[in-house]
This record gives sequence, structure tokens and C-alpha cells, in this order.
Amino acid sequence: MSENYPAFDISPVPVPAFDAVPPELFRGIYGMPMFVTVPTADLAASVDFWTRGLGFFDLFSVPGRLTHLRRWAFQDVLLVSADQAAAATELSVSFACVLSQLDEIAAACEQLLPGCTSGPRPMPWNTVDLEVGTPDNTRVIMTAARPYDPNSAEAEQLRSIGIEGP
Repeated sequence: MSENYPAFDISPVPVPAFDAVPPELFRGIYGMPMFVTVPTADLAASVDFWTRGLGFFDLFSVPGRLTHLRRWAFQDVLLVSADQAAAATELSVSFACVLSQLDEIAAACEQLLPGCTSGPRPMPWNTVDLEVGTPDNTRVIMTAARPYDPNSAEAEQLRSIGIEGP
């Protein structure tokens, strides 16, 4: 018997489908199990990019010091004022979305910061990923699961490492 078990009922991520509908933006208050802190030299510009480009909203702000952004439940980001943005890095942070959102997010980000996106592109682990470089040097991956096809190369790859599909 495995220690792992399905717990999809606690996740805001919808079942992968080509017509999956994203959940509403989540405005509730909870103890955050995880969040990302992003230093930025231009808090206003970063807030603008994350909200208009990546689809987050301002949950609350301390003017000139920090802005707590959120998208879906458990997708929290703290933008904090700093003397300079963090240096560019290979590290990334990933946020779930649905397939129908990828092109919209890419277009919005490109309008705000031309050349900041790469993709969307299919990945061997059955997602489609869009990489976005933000003005504060954060490497954001917007990732959308594809419907599971048990006859696909991705399903075979997953089976080869001991992961059975639904």
C-alpha cells in the first residue's frame, strides 16, 4: 500500500481538460502554507506587471513597503520594496493555470514588457508551460496540465518511473 493518496479536493486546480474553467480569484484569509517573496526596486511597476500581466490581484498593501498579491488559493506572492531587484537566476516559481489562459497571459505580459515570455510549449510531464521574466527578475512559469491520455508518450514516460495515471 502506498503512503500517497488522491487529495485533489483540497486543491483549487481544476481537473485537466481543454475546456477547464479556472477557479475564481481567492480573496479569503488563511494561514499561508507557502508564499514567494520578491524584492523589487520599483514596487509600483512590479505590482502593475504581476496584476495586469500574470493575473494576480492586490490582496493588501503597505504603501511603499510591500504588496501581498494573490491569484488562486495558495498562490501568494509578497512584493517587497528593495534598493535593487534580485539578480536574474535560473531558479523559478511555478503557478498553475488552465490551458485557455496561457495565450492570454503571454499576450498581456508581452504588451507590458516585450520579449519577456518564452512559450507556451508542451512539456514531457504532461503540461504546457509559459515562462515569463518579470521586471523584478523573477522567472515565473505558468503551467497548465493537459488532459491525461493513457496512450500518449507522456503517459508511458510517467509509467516508466512508477506513476500510474488516473
